[in-house]
Amino acid sequence: MIAEISDSLGELAGELLLRWTLLCAVIVAPLLLLARKRIYPHATLAALMIVPCLLAPLLLFFPGVLWIVLAIDGAIAVIALADCVSLPRPRDFAASRDTGRVASLNKPHDVDLTVVHSRARRRRLAVTVCEDVPEPFDVHPAESTVTMQGRCRAHVQFKLMARSRGAFSLNAVHLRITSRWKLWKRYYTLPFSSVIHVYPDMVQLSEYAVLARTNRLSLMGVRRSRRVGQDHDFERLRDYTADDNYKHIDWRATARRNRLTVKEYQTSQSQRIVFLLDCGRMMNNLSSGISLLDHALNAALMLSYVALRQGDAVGLVCFSDRIHNFVPARGGMSQMNRLLHASFDRFPQLVESRYDLAFLHLATHVRKRALVVLVSNLIDEVNGFQVKQYLRAQVGRHLPLGILLRDRQLFGAVDAPRHSDHDLFRAAAAAEILNWRHQILTDLEHQGVLTMDVFPEDMTAPLVNRYLDIKARHML
Repeated sequence: MIAEISDSLGELAGELLLRWTLLCAVIVAPLLLLARKRIYPHATLAALMIVPCLLAPLLLFFPGVLWIVLAIDGAIAVIALADCVSLPRPRDFAASRDTGRVASLNKPHDVDLTVVHSRARRRRLAVTVCEDVPEPFDVHPAESTVTMQGRCRAHVQFKLMARSRGAFSLNAVHLRITSRWKLWKRYYTLPFSSVIHVYPDMVQLSEYAVLARTNRLSLMGVRRSRRVGQDHDFERLRDYTADDNYKHIDWRATARRNRLTVKEYQTSQSQRIVFLLDCGRMMNNLSSGISLLDHALNAALMLSYVALRQGDAVGLVCFSDRIHNFVPARGGMSQMNRLLHASFDRFPQLVESRYDLAFLHLATHVRKRALVVLVSNLIDEVNGFQVKQYLRAQVGRHLPLGILLRDRQLFGAVDAPRHSDHDLFRAAAAAEILNWRHQILTDLEHQGVLTMDVFPEDMTAPLVNRYLDIKARHML
């Protein structure tokens, strides 16, 4: 008797397992087909599917409720199917993007998206819009939700922040739409390509122009240099400031304007500046989130803008184990475009820098006297000896300026409190490197080479001040 009961229960369990398997296959197969069209169950449908899952174990004890369970399953399936049909088609949507072609490194860049729904329908749709951005970009907000009806368009604004220079492509706009009863969600990819060129920080150039026009360059750390001697080429009249020589006051203009007015004279023009930017492995270190080469490019472009406004000519040499870019020294504001295009996609190379090639190229292509600005990072004796040798060789023919970038980790290791032997040894090693570095700077200055010892993020204003001081002292 017990054997017969166990056999009947086993047959019933097997039959129920077979039916459950068939039921799961019937449910899973449509979900896989819908997934190919990027239609996925929403959390609401997943919660609704718990109901038949809870009713299924009752079949083991009450086989007579099978048709009730099947009826509930069928009702859920019909509701889910009807709700799935309410999802719009991909061809009902289109997108366009309005954004500038040029962006600045680590500066917000505005992007305006327009999403168009072309199908006529009364029901409102909750459309979540997401921008397709490359990896070096940060986007804010990550996604935005808008409400759309039939035959309408919606505008969405994003702000991009580039963490790397170069040319990048935005290839598509992604949408996510929820069905009428929120049982399904569908993803749409609307192709629309836009190219953004990320240049070094150019916002500082416009800030400099505004502050220069209003005589407030001190807000950027640029100080007025005291001229040695006098330039006699009149440039313009401007308002008197506390730093001006009273001998330069134009009394006629002051009486006419009823305001103290001084004459401003031009410094010597048609001089040359050539930048030698090290693009080797030592410029790959990060400072304030960007590489040392990015800081060098920001400072070089800022000084180039100032020099070109002064009427000087600016050139550029980018090198590592070979010469990557060479822009001959020319004047005019159109030279800024050449400098930008030559440097915006230049990145540090994990190779040893060849200073001999850089200075040989300089000697071959730059015949006239120029201010030669070398920007590099030194922590070993081999490169230090080369820099000393080649910068010293430029004295007399050119005016060399060596900029050696500081490493905050080295300076931090020396200044940090020491609580253990490990901290003491670490501070001693850092101090030895800094002493060696200081000796290189001292030797260069004794040999007639101008030097700058600055942190990368603080380089721009001191470099502009040094250039203005050189111009004021007629050292070129």
